[in-house]
Amino acid sequence: MRKPRVRRATVAAATAVGLAAALAAGCGSDSDSSSSSDGGVTTLSFAASTFGDPGRGPQLEEWLEEFNASQDEIRVEAASVPYPTFGQTVLTQMGGGEGPDLIRFDMPEFEAASEAGLIAPLDDLIDLSGYELIEQPDQFMSHDGVRHGVIFEASNYALFYNADLMPEPPATYDDFVATAKSLTNGDVFGLAFRQTEAEEAGMWQDIFNYVYGFGGAWSDGENLTINAPENLEGLQAYKDLYDAEVIPRGADAATFRRMFAEGKVAMELNNGGYATHLIAESPDLNFNVAPIPFPERSQGAILAPIVINEASSAKEEAATFIEWALEEENQVSLQEILGASSVATATERSDESLQQMPFLTTFDDLTESSLPHTVLGFESQTPDIRKVVIQNVIAALQGQVDLQTALDNAQDQASDLVG
Repeated sequence: MRKPRVRRATVAAATAVGLAAALAAGCGSDSDSSSSSDGGVTTLSFAASTFGDPGRGPQLEEWLEEFNASQDEIRVEAASVPYPTFGQTVLTQMGGGEGPDLIRFDMPEFEAASEAGLIAPLDDLIDLSGYELIEQPDQFMSHDGVRHGVIFEASNYALFYNADLMPEPPATYDDFVATAKSLTNGDVFGLAFRQTEAEEAGMWQDIFNYVYGFGGAWSDGENLTINAPENLEGLQAYKDLYDAEVIPRGADAATFRRMFAEGKVAMELNNGGYATHLIAESPDLNFNVAPIPFPERSQGAILAPIVINEASSAKEEAATFIEWALEEENQVSLQEILGASSVATATERSDESLQQMPFLTTFDDLTESSLPHTVLGFESQTPDIRKVVIQNVIAALQGQVDLQTALDNAQDQASDLVG
């Protein structure tokens, strides 16, 4: 269960909204936000990094057009902002009283924007009592007791494995290690994960599975617990695999994902969005998915809320779009586009989808045990805590300090940051 929230001063939000100028990245803006009115039609801007996805982006735009066709006075247009700069770009625009009307955020940016008062509270705009929202991910859509978002996409982490290299997935952590070692030979590796500071955000997502999977947590909701024994055990497992040289050391995610598609990596831990990408990019790849075989059934999830910009001059129109998105048939069609991800409400997978991706139920069954990549109680400060943790874990990987010392250092440094 989720620990209680504690409101704290936010370094991340102050950094994001204090930048000198808004960055231009496809999101136009008028005096207050990017909404405009022409001939009685209010046009809203909806910013999401997924609009730039070559597989899902065009389908999402078609989904928007279904909304537009259903309306006489409102139109929603897609604004694609590249993932690496999305958070900084949009937070900066919102901090200046501008930016898109609707935004699909990842959790750290969602929390930073909520803490800074940049997101419109939804309680007075939308009556959500009539929708069967999935409880586990939905509980993270409120900030300090006020609802600021609705789940647009929830993508659980699982074990992807090459079924040609290993017909059956490992059932335990010991099996996982043994399989990774036995399948590492020459230019083929048993496993791959991120392990460089250049991929800080992605490495944070990767190590979350080891922390959660060994019963750990970064906080108890009120105090940081970075150097807790369970965290040490989980991260020691991660380091042991690194030391065993069963991964392509130094390879970034783009490289080892290409290797997975080429049959040169046997296993990796990834989220449901990756399944759709694999099928689109490597239709002949024989892969399958299973729960991560760690001691605890608990793993990370990428939660992406849809929110309304507090600066928008068309909040009611933006709320109309969210209400439309939550209608059953529109949730079903959105689910089909997102593939192995979940949406805000429970939907039934189609026979066609299950035939193409029989592992969809594996992802769906993980929803109740998945948690976002934020430090509970310190959500808006997660980017700063993340940087400290990653730097210290990398120091341990490189042999500069032992892992216990690295986590002790991270605990002290992060505690000083959050005050």
